[in-house]
Amino acid sequence: MGNVAVLFRVYTEQGKEDEVKNEIISQLHPQSIGLEEVAFGIKVLKVLFVHDDKEGSSDYEEQLKKVKGVNEVEVLDETLIS
Repeated sequence: MGNVAVLFRVYTEQGKEDEVKNEIISQLHPQSIGLEEVAFGIKVLKVLFVHDDKEGSSDYEEQLKKVKGVNEVEVLDETLIS
């Protein structure tokens, strides 16, 4: 079996990006997390998780949605990496 990488785009309440980022890091321990400006001052978090392919990515999506300050979660990419 291999590993799966799942990349999420996380929309936050305006101005709460850093707070949400810190919450995600402390609660969910992503592989990486970054801030991206998408348009006209709108910023989103891009969050990457790597997990065994036996686990489901929907678990991460549901956990991200529960973080205070998160408005919306979108899966950008999911791929087998090894």
